[in-house]
Amino acid sequence: MSSMATAAELYVSPTGSDAGLGTKAKPFATIAHARDVVRKSPKRAKEPFKVILRGGIYRLPEALVFTAADSGAPSAPIEYCSAEGEQAVLSGGQLLTGLKWEPHQNGILKTKVPAGFTSDQLFVNSALMPMARYPNFSASQRIFNGTAADAFSDERVARWQAPAGGFIHAMHKSHWGGMHYQITGKDASGKLTYEGGWQNNRPSAPHPNDRFVENIFEELDAPGEWFLDTKAGVLYLYPPAGLDLAKAALEAVRLRSLVELRGTGQQPVRFLSLKGLTFRHAARTFMDNKEPLLRTDWTVYRGGAVFVNGTEDCRITDCDIDHVGGNALFVNHYNRRLLVQGCHIFQAGGNGIAFVGDPEAVRNGLVGYAKRANLAEIDKTPGPKSQNFPSDSRVEDCLIHEIGRVEKQVAGVEIDMAMNITVSHCSIYSVPRAGVNIGDGCWGGHVIEFCDVFDTVLETGDHGAFNSWGRDRFWGLKDVDLNTITLGENKNLPLLDVTRPNILRNNRWRCDHGWDIDLDDGSSNYEIRNNLCLNGGLKNREGFYRTVENNITVNNSFHPHVWYGNSQDIFRFNIVLTPYKPIRVNPPWGKQVDFNLLHQSGAKDTQPAVLFQKESGYDQNSIIADAQFINPTKGDYRVKDGSPALALGFKNFPMDQFGVTGKRLRAIAKTPELPVLGAMREEKSRRDARITEWLGAKVKNVIGLGEVSAAGLPGEVGVSLLEVPAGSAAAKAGLLVGDVILKCAGRPTSSVADLQRRWRDASGKVQLEVWRGQKSIVLEVTKE
Repeated sequence: MSSMATAAELYVSPTGSDAGLGTKAKPFATIAHARDVVRKSPKRAKEPFKVILRGGIYRLPEALVFTAADSGAPSAPIEYCSAEGEQAVLSGGQLLTGLKWEPHQNGILKTKVPAGFTSDQLFVNSALMPMARYPNFSASQRIFNGTAADAFSDERVARWQAPAGGFIHAMHKSHWGGMHYQITGKDASGKLTYEGGWQNNRPSAPHPNDRFVENIFEELDAPGEWFLDTKAGVLYLYPPAGLDLAKAALEAVRLRSLVELRGTGQQPVRFLSLKGLTFRHAARTFMDNKEPLLRTDWTVYRGGAVFVNGTEDCRITDCDIDHVGGNALFVNHYNRRLLVQGCHIFQAGGNGIAFVGDPEAVRNGLVGYAKRANLAEIDKTPGPKSQNFPSDSRVEDCLIHEIGRVEKQVAGVEIDMAMNITVSHCSIYSVPRAGVNIGDGCWGGHVIEFCDVFDTVLETGDHGAFNSWGRDRFWGLKDVDLNTITLGENKNLPLLDVTRPNILRNNRWRCDHGWDIDLDDGSSNYEIRNNLCLNGGLKNREGFYRTVENNITVNNSFHPHVWYGNSQDIFRFNIVLTPYKPIRVNPPWGKQVDFNLLHQSGAKDTQPAVLFQKESGYDQNSIIADAQFINPTKGDYRVKDGSPALALGFKNFPMDQFGVTGKRLRAIAKTPELPVLGAMREEKSRRDARITEWLGAKVKNVIGLGEVSAAGLPGEVGVSLLEVPAGSAAAKAGLLVGDVILKCAGRPTSSVADLQRRWRDASGKVQLEVWRGQKSIVLEVTKE
């Protein structure tokens, strides 16, 4: 073993030598060698070690792995850091040199590459080039940077000579994330064959319009596109205008993981820090995203550019993770007291940061949305079965943006099967789905605070800047009336998994394609206070024990959807700008809905406000009045002294503490576009909103995001049943309130007019395709 310069410091440099002493003058060449020197030192865990990386690029031949044998101690931590004022880049890339380019055709160049060379990404002068694709890449296109209905039509496929190895990317038919397929070839009839689509836990056929293909040689037709023929060992490139390939730096990608902390709950990696490092260029992993996460909509690949498993008291601070093909940082299974602070994560193919525990730690952990249990079958012990999950960890002062560049069921911060995760003072934006997602109630205690989250749900739908699910043990029990569960001995059943409240406080949210805050199926035991919602409003779908107080929903309101009766929900001391927007809310409507203010700019006096249904009996003390905001054009929605909101119980909260706080990140972080107060968010629809009678039932066209979401429909289609009186022909046919009729006599019923026409033309036994419980069923009705 080489002797060390001091007991405290070792130096590494891209121009060093592993035969050196590890001094500043004679540094080591590889981080792996420095790790091994520290590991073998008798002073490890007895005094602090600092491994200082001089500036430059460290192209890793394989993932740099730390185990329990690399641990520090409370008084003797180990830190790997960039030298002061320098940038050390740990790269999974491979610089391509000695290339001899020659013309191919139509402006395309080609060059031989070494045998066995593969890469799924190509960077030219640090810019990522698109694979040969159809339709061509367009930065202005919202979804996948360009989609086409004929992306893999028979006519197009006929042009492809050898498409095996290409990829199909498509949105879920309901825009609930994306799905990906690898092309395997063509069958004997010339039809395209492919496998995949497992990247969504509620699978569907590929979206009929939002789809594209890539890595197809015949689609190499636009500047910047490239194609690698791995069999022939030939790289093709259509160079952008003005590019001089003789002087250009080309870099491929060879590693999917750059750094891994690999311990266990029994032998964790302890007191090890990564500070001021840049992690760059890791392979895409979308085809390995296969593991379904309980009954959420998600699947996951347990890996990332930085992978953390089995750690205690480790830190990742002031680091950058950029231009990686999959997850940036994945925190897997047992981890305690991990701190992620001051990091900048951008241009990632998957999630920004994911905390995901072990499904074996979940009691009665059903997998798949449609799975249901009986009360007698479930374990009624609260909490987890084991400790194999992330807990007591923090993400603080981090800037996360432009993630989900490949995968679309992703989040800036994803939390599943974890406990006590705090996300504080983070700025998260430019994401295809949620900025922050909590996938289940297992096991609560999460705190999301002082975050600035906007430009979300950019490529998907029916989601929020914040999204959660709570499809836990209680959810969908087949033999329990969930409308009365809180009144009897099983009143704590919804809290068996979410053992501690999840708290959203002092955040600013904006979503222009969904809700600002979206508590979806089953989300329970939430405290939501002091949140500024700039556009999409606040939605609570069915769940229990939620307290929503002291929030402001600019140009929008409160969206209660499909509530259980006796939910024990509280909605009070809030300022809204439109009346509430309830859909299928079962009485009684929660525990308390009152003391809220409907802002009416310029109102001289206050007047009573009925913001819920009149028959609910709530909002006895709610009012319509001018809230008297201090400076809404500058984003200051505090209210002035004397505001009627203060008399109701509303309390001002800070408007200048959202997002990152550190000087480095605050200088580059964006902030959301501020709305014009009173410019209400309106959903444009040409569909007829009138309520009509059909077979004795009250029916109407499905209209708007709220009704689509409440029913779980793939779009604005179908006829919804609002009232089905007992004894009516509709009731005798087996139809229920909340059903959506999609087809009559085998033909689509997109509207009430369609339904009436199809029914009029039918005779005898008529089949109705009905959407119920977010799945299709068929009822047979005899027309008399």
